[in-house]
Amino acid sequence: RGRRANHISATATVSASVRVGITPSASHRGVPVRAPSAFSVARTRQLGGARIVPTARRVRRSASASVAPAAAMNTASSTGRCLTIQSHVVSGYVGNKCAVFPLQLHGFDVDPILSVQFSNHTGYGSWKGEVMTGEQLQSIVEGLESNGLLEGYTHVLTGYIGSASMLRTVARLVRKLRALNPALVYVCDPVLGDNGKLYVPAELVGIYRDDIVPLATMLTPNQFEAELLTGVTIATESDALGACQALHEAGPASVVLTSLDLEEDADEPADGGDTADDAKKGLGNPHLRSHQSHITLLGSTSTPQLGGCSKRFRIVVPRIPSYFTGTGDLCAALLLAWSAKIPDRLGNAAEKAVASLQGVLRRTAAAQAEAEASGKSGIGCRELRLVQSVDELLRPEVDEGARVAWLE
Repeated sequence: RGRRANHISATATVSASVRVGITPSASHRGVPVRAPSAFSVARTRQLGGARIVPTARRVRRSASASVAPAAAMNTASSTGRCLTIQSHVVSGYVGNKCAVFPLQLHGFDVDPILSVQFSNHTGYGSWKGEVMTGEQLQSIVEGLESNGLLEGYTHVLTGYIGSASMLRTVARLVRKLRALNPALVYVCDPVLGDNGKLYVPAELVGIYRDDIVPLATMLTPNQFEAELLTGVTIATESDALGACQALHEAGPASVVLTSLDLEEDADEPADGGDTADDAKKGLGNPHLRSHQSHITLLGSTSTPQLGGCSKRFRIVVPRIPSYFTGTGDLCAALLLAWSAKIPDRLGNAAEKAVASLQGVLRRTAAAQAEAEASGKSGIGCRELRLVQSVDELLRPEVDEGARVAWLE
């Protein structure tokens, strides 16, 4: 799945990145703030002049009083307020660069936390940057909490997190936010690896399984990640549905599996319906089409659905013949956005999310072809054309052959 290349391509790479991470002392560097004057002018016209008093006591008195107004300012939009914790690159589109803009277009107030900040994604071969630690994340959380700014979150989205300390801090943060808002929706993309290869330290698998998965409202693993989290080998659609059920029992009400490469179930009719998967993760309906040319997504929810929608569904879409990064991150953000707009109809929301993603990829592929025709080449030609795809993100057209198929 292309999204995995946009993060750390091996555990060794993560270790190398940590070596250039932020030191504790560096964590205090930031935007310079003008220090307050030692004195301020208080109530004028006392005996015809200004009375000069120290500022310090006034600051102490107003600090606690400012918490309530700050919390009031942090109220969510009519759509919601989302905290998104994942990677960031200065140039290109992966992680939060793929999530923030689409969520804002869909009406969310979005607050990003950067699990890494790199010059560019690792598909370029070389990069520079820093990796956030659990201690640094905790410091940010404490700053938000001291000002009453943890209140008001309706959604949390997490993607690539490369260290055990940060992942455990994320778990504590989600519990804290859910205590403030029991209706908090947590969409977790458990970025662990793909095609049998881990992209993160092996210890993170157990932390996800024991601490993160039980907290998630929606989980969006690929095939390899679902196998790691459940211990179930996924070869057929029946296996995939069994893995979904195992994940439901672990906590998440909704599960969307991606990047499935399935064999045909012996009892599956050959003329079963199609659905669309997100182009990000390419799978194909193995009963009707070759997985080399199509991409399949399979979803399941334990929540009662509206409008006659089934709790389980499949979507299959044509595979676009190119390699893109950031598609997994974009897909998770779109699933969050569309499921908020179309509640209790996960299949319909996934259909919209997939159509949006396919539209972005088609526009990106066209731009890539144009660039290559003019003599340009390289991975930069394949960066997602996200800003140019506002219509696709907001008003996606669902192809007739890529509609959701309901499963019994």
